[in-house]
Amino acid sequence: QVQLVESGGGLVQPGGSLRLSCAASGFTFSSKAMSWYRQAPGKERDMVATITNGGSTNYADSVKGRFTISRDNAKNTVYLQMNSLKPEDTAVYYCTVRVVTTRAWGKGTLVTVSS
Repeated sequence: QVQLVESGGGLVQPGGSLRLSCAASGFTFSSKAMSWYRQAPGKERDMVATITNGGSTNYADSVKGRFTISRDNAKNTVYLQMNSLKPEDTAVYYCTVRVVTTRAWGKGTLVTVSS
């Protein structure tokens, strides 16, 4: 079955950087668009970035110019490079993929931006 395992979260100071990784299995990774979402405490889960199977990317306005999504099809892994982090970026970050009619989610990785 589809499995998505996120890693790379942690505590970082404002202005710092983190790189999140999502290891995928159970489907043909190279043929699927992959996305990162995030959910802050008390808020809805929102799209952060998407990368298509062809490598095209799309970002939420709040992270444009600071975050970069990329993928390594040989490793079945999608990444989220996060620079110039702000306290408002604090959230649980989830990797997700739509397979047939189902959207699968990882368990998430917590990112805390605080001094």
